[in-house]
This record gives sequence, C-alpha cells and structure tokens, in this order.
Amino acid sequence: MKIGNLEVSGFAALAPMAGVADRAMREICREYGAAYCVGELASAKGISLKDKKSAAYLEVNESERPYGSQLFGCEIDAMVEAAKQAESNGPDFIDINMGCPAPKVAVSSGGGSALMKDPDLAARIVDAVVKAVKVPVTVKMRAGWDDTSKNAVELARKVESAGASAVTVHGRTRVQMYAPPVDIDIIRKVKSAVKIPVIGNGDIDSPKAAALMYEKTDCDFVMVGRGAMGQPWIFQQINAYLKDGIILPDPPLEKKMLTLINQVERMREYKGEKIAMLEARKHTAWYMKGLIGAADLRRMAGNITKIDDVIEIVKRALELNK
Repeated sequence: MKIGNLEVSGFAALAPMAGVADRAMREICREYGAAYCVGELASAKGISLKDKKSAAYLEVNESERPYGSQLFGCEIDAMVEAAKQAESNGPDFIDINMGCPAPKVAVSSGGGSALMKDPDLAARIVDAVVKAVKVPVTVKMRAGWDDTSKNAVELARKVESAGASAVTVHGRTRVQMYAPPVDIDIIRKVKSAVKIPVIGNGDIDSPKAAALMYEKTDCDFVMVGRGAMGQPWIFQQINAYLKDGIILPDPPLEKKMLTLINQVERMREYKGEKIAMLEARKHTAWYMKGLIGAADLRRMAGNITKIDDVIEIVKRALELNK
C-alpha cells in the first residue's frame, strides 16, 4: 500500500489508542510485525498553547517507523500550526483524527468524531494541513456520528478532494462507541467511493477477522486496535495467515509473560516509575485474559506499584497454568 509517497508493506497496522498504545506498546507491536504505527492523539490546541504533554505525543522514534503523528482539533489555524510542529519531528505522515469517541475529544473540543457532523469544516481542515506540510496527510474516521447520520462515504470523498492520501474507517458510529459488531458494509462503500487507500478498522481480533475484513470490504489494509491489547503477537499471526495461510498458535505462556515484563520495563524507562506502574495495571490485566486464575490475577494487577509486583503476578500466572 502507498500512502502518498510512503510505501507500506505487510498486512496490519496498530491503531492509535489514547492512553493505551504508547511508545512501549507500539515498539512491541512493531517487533511482532505491525506494519506501521500511529501515535496517541495530540491536541492541536494544546500544542499551539505550548503544552508540553501535548507536544510529547509528537516525538518520533526510529524503532516505530513507518510512523504517523496524530492530531485532533476543530480550529484550522491551530491544526495547521500543530501539523507544522509535528512535521518538524520527522514523522512519515500526519493523521487527522475524526473518529475518537471520547467525550473530552468528540464533545468538549469539537474534534475527533464530532468533525463528522461538519464534513465541510473537516475538509477545510484537511485542505489547510495538506498545504502546510510536505508529508502525506491521512484521516481516521468512523461510520458517522449516529445511525441517522452515517456519512463516512460523503466525508471520505470530501477529504480525498481536499488532498488526503488515505482514510481509515472504523465501522461504528460515535454513539455506538465499541458495540455492537462493526458495520463491514460502510467500509466497503467507502472503498468503492474513493481512489485513495482505505484502511478497515474494528473488531479485528484474530487472523481470520483480518482476512474477513479484506474479503468483505476490498480494503487496502487493516488496522488493529483493542485486538492487540495484551496480545501484540496478533500481528505475527495475521501476517502468517494472510501471506502463507498458516495459523500460528499463541506463543508459549513463558514468552507471553516475558513480553509483558519487557513492555512494562520500557514503560518505566519512558515515563518514570509512578506513571508507568499506574498504567501497567491495565496492560498486565489484559495479558491475563484466558488464563486459569485470571480474575485473581487481574485483582493483583490493580495494586501494582513497582516492577516487582508485575514479576510476582507473572510468577503466579505461571504457577497456576503449569
């Protein structure tokens, strides 16, 4: 797949999940075969106001390439300024978020999926950002705001005309959040309506689900979000299945647990002990899914304050699942 002049090989990318897909997770997923990563969404308004936390989301690390910096906002001038700052850090492309359903993004700020309620403004933002930077600009959107306004096809056409190099479509409306099952048909309609690459997103939690997304929508690529939480090896499995028809089993439990420790150690290195251990609680809980004693292991995860706590949970998981 080509995003503008950027050639991307492989089959599946890691979705930009705020508060989840941080640098540590992105690196781990790339090592397991994710084709590319998109950073956590950064507030254009925050960047324009010189907010250090927002600016930190624009940092680019070589280990994550191909890499896209993601921005959200509804003010054209702020989006242009933020895009220029993002480009100065050297991303391979810039992604404009029009799909995040979080209230702070989609309701309070008017960004994220709220932009789907104003396709003309969304297109003007894309046009302005495309003209302001040299790297490709992509858009991530949902099916629409609600069931009465599934306008992904209209929006995709408008952002394509405005210069977007690709669109990612999550097949749910903002109101639906993450349930019920994804609407495959809306992604197929978007693919039929535009000439730029279309990336299908939503409910890809297995190699067969990825294959079905390709088959039913004719999309150019797929993006995995929640399906990678606690199981970054899903990318390795998707690659094997779509390339050679091989169904790879999950890694041995020992390797899974070593991956968890590796991820948490990187979190500690990048964020410091306090923040990393708070965030390690949810990541550790996700790695426990499906194990004997998972409920108790998740309760233990809720009390993590240091790396030794993670190691203790890992030991307990291995003991229970001999």
